Amino acid sequence: MVTVSERPKAKSLQPLRALVPFLAPHWRLLAVAMAALLVAAAAQLALPIALRNLIDEGLAVRDAATINRYFVLFLAAGAVFGAFAALRFFFIMWLGERVVADIRSAVYAKVIRMDPTFFEITRTGEVLSRLTADTTLIQAVAGFGISLTLRSALSLLGSLVLLVATSPRLTLIIVVLMPLVVGPLLLLGRRVRRLSRDSQDRIADASALAGETINAVQTVQAFNLEGLQARRFRDAVEHSFAVAVRRIRVRAVLTALATMLVFGGITFVLWIGAHQVLAGSMTFGELSQFLLYAGYMGIAAASLSEMWGEVQRGAGAMERLAELLAAEPTIKPAAQPAKLPSPSRGRIEFDHVRFRYPSRPETAALDDFSVAIEPGETVAFVGPSGAGKSTTFQLLLRFYDPAEGRVLVDGVDIGRAEPEQVRSRIGLVPQDTVLFGASARENIRYGRPDATDAEI
Repeated sequence: MVTVSERPKAKSLQPLRALVPFLAPHWRLLAVAMAALLVAAAAQLALPIALRNLIDEGLAVRDAATINRYFVLFLAAGAVFGAFAALRFFFIMWLGERVVADIRSAVYAKVIRMDPTFFEITRTGEVLSRLTADTTLIQAVAGFGISLTLRSALSLLGSLVLLVATSPRLTLIIVVLMPLVVGPLLLLGRRVRRLSRDSQDRIADASALAGETINAVQTVQAFNLEGLQARRFRDAVEHSFAVAVRRIRVRAVLTALATMLVFGGITFVLWIGAHQVLAGSMTFGELSQFLLYAGYMGIAAASLSEMWGEVQRGAGAMERLAELLAAEPTIKPAAQPAKLPSPSRGRIEFDHVRFRYPSRPETAALDDFSVAIEPGETVAFVGPSGAGKSTTFQLLLRFYDPAEGRVLVDGVDIGRAEPEQVRSRIGLVPQDTVLFGASARENIRYGRPDATDAEI
C-alpha cells in the first residue's frame, strides 16, 4: 500500500471505470432513467420549434386560433418535460446513493480483512478519510453529477443538431469558435484535478493526525501536550484549507472563463443573425428558435465545464478508493489449504522461527525460537518489553508469517491452513480490553456471536 506522499496523481478519468462493477447490477434502473432523460430532452428541445411557429404562423399573421394551439403545445411540452425530468432525477439520485453505499461496504469489507502489515504502513485516519470524504465525492459524481452531465450532454448534442437544421451558416461559426472556448477550459480542468487530489490528501493527513492523538489521548494529557497537538492539528487543517482555497480559486476562474467565452461567442453569432433578419434571409421566428437553441447549448456547455471539475475530483477520489479495493492481504490461505485435525488436541509448536516486523526490518523480534506445548500443559512467557512475548501470539494467530521456521497447531503448519480455521481454535483474553460501542451483552458474546443469553 502506498502512502499519501507516494501516491501518484490522477492523470485521467480512468479511475472512474472502477464504478462500472457497482453500476452494472442496476442497469435496468439506469435504462429507465435514460428513457426518462430522452423524453424530457425531447420535450425541452420541442419548445423552440413551437415558439418559431407561434411567431411566424400566429403572431405574424395575427391568427388567434394558431396562437391558442401553440400555447397549448407549450403547456403540454412543459408538463412532459417536468414530469420526466423529475423521474430522471429520482432514479439517477437513487442510483448514486446505492452505488456509494455499495462502495463503502466493499471498501470496509476489504479493509477489515487486511492483515496487520497493511495497518503498519497505512494510518487508520487515512482509511477513514477515504471511507467518508472520498465516498462523499463519489456520491456527488455518481448521483447529481451523472444526472446533470447526461442532461447537459444530451441538451448540447440535440441543440447542436437543431441549430444546424435552423441555420447551417450560423452553426458553422459556432463550431469554428468552439475550440477557442474548450481549449482553455481543458487546461484549467487539469489544474483543478491536481489540486483536488492534493486537497483530499491534506484532509486525510489531518484525519490521520486526529485519529492517532485521540486514540492516545491519555498519553498526550500525561505529558501535558494538549496545546502542542492542538497546534499541530490546526497547522494540518490550515494546510488543507490553503490547498482547498487554491482549488476554489481555479474553479472560480474556470467558471468565469467558461461563462464569458461561451456567451461571448453566442452573442457574436446572434449579432450576425440579427443582420440576416434585417436582410430578409431569415425570419424572426427562426432567429428566436436559433436563440433558444444557442441558449440551451451555452447553458449545457457551462454546466459541463463546471461538472468537469467535479468529475476530476471524483476521479481522484475513486483512484484512492480503488487502491483500497485492489489491496490484497499478505496472509492468505494456500491454494489447497491443509485441514486441522478434528477434534482439536491443542498441541502448539514453534519450530526454529525467525521473524522481523515489516516496519522494523533491522531488528529481529524472534531469532531461532523453538518451543513445544503439549495438550493440557500451561506455559507462561516471561521477559522484558520487546523480548517477543506478544510476537509469539501474533504468529500463532497468523497475523504474520515467519521469515524462517514453522508454527504448528496439532502438527499442521498454520502457513498451509485457513487463517480463520486456526483462529477459531484459539481463545484470546487481551491485555488491553477493547469495548465496542454496543451493549454489555454484545461485548461479552463478541468472540461467539451465536452464544445464547444463558451461555453469556
